[in-house]
Amino acid sequence: MSYGMSASLLGLLGLISTVLGAALLNAPACPEQHGVQAYAHPEDCAAFFLCTNGTLTLEHCENGLLFDGHGAIHNHCNYHWAVHCGERKADLTPISSPGCEHQFGLYPDSDSCSTTYIKCTYGTPLQEHCTPGLAYDPKSHTCVWPDQLLPYCNPEAIVGFKCPQKIPARTAAAKFWPFPRFPVPGDCGRLITCVDGHPRLITCGEGKLFDAVSLTCLDPEEIPHCANHL
Repeated sequence: MSYGMSASLLGLLGLISTVLGAALLNAPACPEQHGVQAYAHPEDCAAFFLCTNGTLTLEHCENGLLFDGHGAIHNHCNYHWAVHCGERKADLTPISSPGCEHQFGLYPDSDSCSTTYIKCTYGTPLQEHCTPGLAYDPKSHTCVWPDQLLPYCNPEAIVGFKCPQKIPARTAAAKFWPFPRFPVPGDCGRLITCVDGHPRLITCGEGKLFDAVSLTCLDPEEIPHCANHL
């Protein structure tokens, strides 16, 4: 066994002993002899120890990713901005390709408000779409309500609806004040709700459809004309 592997093995055993107790100091290289387990490298946030049916290997996250143990994105690694490394060091030097700063990452599709974004995988950029009614937020790397991105985004343009300034009393929409609701023409699965005067496109829960009369989500059998929407 090389010196490098010996050092890695000692690091793993030290980590195991810290987490699981001194009783495991004389344990084999992998504490479990069956299945797959991953352990953080004590110094390098982009490296980790992988035990596969008792066989130990030293692995490295792809460029743009760091180890978090959950495998949220690729091989037990997550986007670097989503990982808290603590005392472990992280080398974030990019390996760029056309359209991708790092080999793995999420990036805005344009300099303006957009309902799409770029997802890079192995340096290949692919356009992804936000859920209808949402816009991409470059700061959080997620799709959010467009009114959360004011004045960067125009919620009315994205949702295709302008909230009325006043709601007539004793109407179905007024019952939900200060978040009045409105139907989406020809769409039994979604509704529009206004938050601080800005529209949000909402989807009824699984198996539910929106009733344009009561402005509530109901079971399909309660809305016969929408039964074929599911």
